[in-house]
Amino acid sequence: MHPPLIGSALACTLVLCAFPSAHAYELYSDDSRHLNADMTAVFGQFNSRKNYDGTPGGSTWREGFIKYGLSGDQALAGNGTAYGAFALLSSATWGDGDPAGNTLGTERTTKIEDAYLGWRSDDLFPALGKNGVDISAGRQVVKLGRGFLINDDGPNLGKGPADGKLNRGGAFYLAARHAFDQTAYVRLGGQDGLHGSLLWLKSDNRAQAETELAAGTLDYTAQPGTIGLTWIHGINVNDQWASDFQRQRKGMNVYSVRGEGDAGVKNVSLAFEYAWQDKDAGPQNAWYGEAGYTFADSAWSPKLTYRYARYSQKWDSLFTGQSLGYGTWLQGEVASNYSGPFNSNTRVQHVGLKATPLETLTLGALFFDFDTVRKRDAINLNARELDLYAEWAVNPHLIVTPLVGLYKPEKDATTGGNQVGGNGTNVYSQVTVAVPF
Repeated sequence: MHPPLIGSALACTLVLCAFPSAHAYELYSDDSRHLNADMTAVFGQFNSRKNYDGTPGGSTWREGFIKYGLSGDQALAGNGTAYGAFALLSSATWGDGDPAGNTLGTERTTKIEDAYLGWRSDDLFPALGKNGVDISAGRQVVKLGRGFLINDDGPNLGKGPADGKLNRGGAFYLAARHAFDQTAYVRLGGQDGLHGSLLWLKSDNRAQAETELAAGTLDYTAQPGTIGLTWIHGINVNDQWASDFQRQRKGMNVYSVRGEGDAGVKNVSLAFEYAWQDKDAGPQNAWYGEAGYTFADSAWSPKLTYRYARYSQKWDSLFTGQSLGYGTWLQGEVASNYSGPFNSNTRVQHVGLKATPLETLTLGALFFDFDTVRKRDAINLNARELDLYAEWAVNPHLIVTPLVGLYKPEKDATTGGNQVGGNGTNVYSQVTVAVPF
């Protein structure tokens, strides 16, 4: 959907982004097969002194989910390896609901999250490299590149919008549900040299108008980094749930060129993507450029990052999401989840600083400057935001992450913006606890 209070908000759970390593309890293992029990529980406490849904005051609420299931693989006697997973997910929101009105605090549900099967080639095709053919299908997460265009199937709206017809069961900020309902995914060439993929997917997310699309990627990876191309073709949407904006996805073509790596320079990180959309309402574009440097020889090994991103007025952010931790590609914890902008009609300058005083503790600061590209006939979402956070891995099965956000818009709800109660600084706070196994 494209209403300003819904956008494409999707926050990342730390288990999936900040701490990406898989956690599982091994039920059975031998030379040819493995069976794991997988479980992740995440709970968050949230408070916002300002609201963005037209209601006065602030919001205090809680979110949580538990994902639980099985995963495994089976070697096929020199003919590759079959693999698969099945998982259920239970989610809920309590309290006032979030400050954008996406949840009301009464959402509860349990549904299937993962249900897929796949096959990878191992060493069966040496010319294509290790696992040079990887085919999977079913209900699973799909991500292309750094997730700028396709990262997962968000957002996770509750009972607030559209009289509850878009409800996915709560845990809006924690983004409990990520998997696309139907997928067919073929990856060729492994991870190095020339490699690519072909993809078909269909969402069951009403907030995404149950979009169906096809996509392909072509990448070349060497030591300095990866250069890649992406193509996406919109096949269909469900007109019952689609806005006029989303109906433009039928027949839309999206193209992008992207790159990431260190360009052969130690401690440097570089990334960019330029994408354009060809659709009935006219062409749109979005792009970013990012550069970072890690002071590896200094205490705490701080990393400094700068990024500039621009999204044209009617850019469709598709299935973007939080792909590499805070700020990608949902920029600003208040802005990206509650107030906007939602990855359209905006320019964003971002400066990030991250340091690791202990192996189990990361401290970070994120600054964002938002500038509305075209203010005529649009909400003025010019603002600045500073987010301060810590990521503390107490042990392999307990991760605690507090965050404080300071969000200052230029306008309020009475002068062309959407923050209720004046344009003063909103103090936003949260603490999340993740328990992965």
